[in-house]
Amino acid sequence: MYKVVIVDDEPLARQLVRTLLTPYGDIEIAEECSNGFEGFKAIQETQPDLVFLDVQMPRLSGFEMLEILDTCPSVIFTTAFDNYALQAFDAHAVDYLLKPITKERFEQAMRKWLQQTGEHDRKVQELIQQHTTSTYEHRIVVKDNSKIRIIPTQDIHYIEASDDYVKIISTDGTYLKKSTMARIEQNIDPQQFVRVHRSFLVPVTQLLRIEPYEKDSHIAILQCGVKIPVSRNGMTQLKTRLGW
Repeated sequence: MYKVVIVDDEPLARQLVRTLLTPYGDIEIAEECSNGFEGFKAIQETQPDLVFLDVQMPRLSGFEMLEILDTCPSVIFTTAFDNYALQAFDAHAVDYLLKPITKERFEQAMRKWLQQTGEHDRKVQELIQQHTTSTYEHRIVVKDNSKIRIIPTQDIHYIEASDDYVKIISTDGTYLKKSTMARIEQNIDPQQFVRVHRSFLVPVTQLLRIEPYEKDSHIAILQCGVKIPVSRNGMTQLKTRLGW
């Protein structure tokens, strides 16, 4: 018996997936959720084999929900927007169904998933957020113990690398997120943030002044009072960004 969770803010869309799943006698619908927060909780509690997931939902998007999960099941995206397809497949999605979903297209996705399940023994896939469009995130989602925090990028003082995590220092406090600096840098607006050092990413609005430190290096003084090292490459990026 396989367990399935349906996450979609549209009741009719959830009903359609539920109806299309009826012929599959070996599938149990463990939960139906109307937003990413409910989906996160349901997946953590039920550990399903497959999730049908909408992309655009209130408060927490489908991709943001996947990013904070400890472990992720297989995912079939269900959405009315075709511009997330590349991002979905970068996240190792089984399939990407455009609404309105037809029976034929649904059955094709299910055959694909059942085939993959047999071939890979239902291994859990790590789902990562990779933006392939020109849009950037204006917030960062982190899991803080049992809570989910949404940090607007305008509230960030700076971001620091910390082993396998990044440390996000904001007006509300400091949070750890399991990610890399490269991934964070890729997802936020390069016009607003500068990689001043391999371990530090700083918002341009936080820069108060820059002082010489040692040969070919500098120190950035931030509005919050913190001093951040600036490497030679970081200084070059700063000059380019600020038009010096």
